Amino acid sequence: MTTLTTAGAAAEQLVAQLPSATPLTVAPFDAATAPAAGTACVRAHFVGATGADLVLAADAAIADALAAAGGDVTAAEILRPALEAAAATLGAGVLDTARVEELGDALADADTESFALVDAAGVAQAWFGLRVRAAAKAPAAPAAADPDSTRARMRVLHDVELVLTAEIGRTRLPMRQVLDLVPGTVLELDRSAGAPADVMVNGRLVARGEVVVIDEDYGIRISEIITDGGI
Repeated sequence: MTTLTTAGAAAEQLVAQLPSATPLTVAPFDAATAPAAGTACVRAHFVGATGADLVLAADAAIADALAAAGGDVTAAEILRPALEAAAATLGAGVLDTARVEELGDALADADTESFALVDAAGVAQAWFGLRVRAAAKAPAAPAAADPDSTRARMRVLHDVELVLTAEIGRTRLPMRQVLDLVPGTVLELDRSAGAPADVMVNGRLVARGEVVVIDEDYGIRISEIITDGGI
């Protein structure tokens, strides 16, 4: 959807919610009949996938609504539902606090699509402008890892030594029994005879294997490699 058609759709939704005493329709903006720079208007910013600045000068159109609401209600509060309806055409997002300010040259800004809101006689009773800000660029997708590059980086670590430990079982004892340990005490472990021992690297289980004797030294014959899914 182009900025022009987006702004036009927003204007149509806004005028349908505008609390005007007479029905208004959307018409092209005419700088010759535009309100003075000192005219009060309501401004709000829309933050979302599409950002936008909205401006609405409609004091004449909502004069009756303001009078009926009493002095405790501001033009910004009365016009917010109409601005929210306009902002809804921009997609998901949030309309921030509406503020009453001087109009200045907002409607004549080159980046703003402006419209007159006219009565049945074609006389402008309000003016609406929408400036769509450039959408934020989505972050670039991370580049796929190069397997050759990954292997090359890993080769730097090939000579790093790791401490492997083998664990044939565990048991739990209360403190008093630990203090009573003496040479000759037999501890029953939580693993049956002949069960594979756990091979640990920095406390992480990486493999299992059977205990063997190699030249009068103990060794571990690996029988299973443990992946993350098997831990």
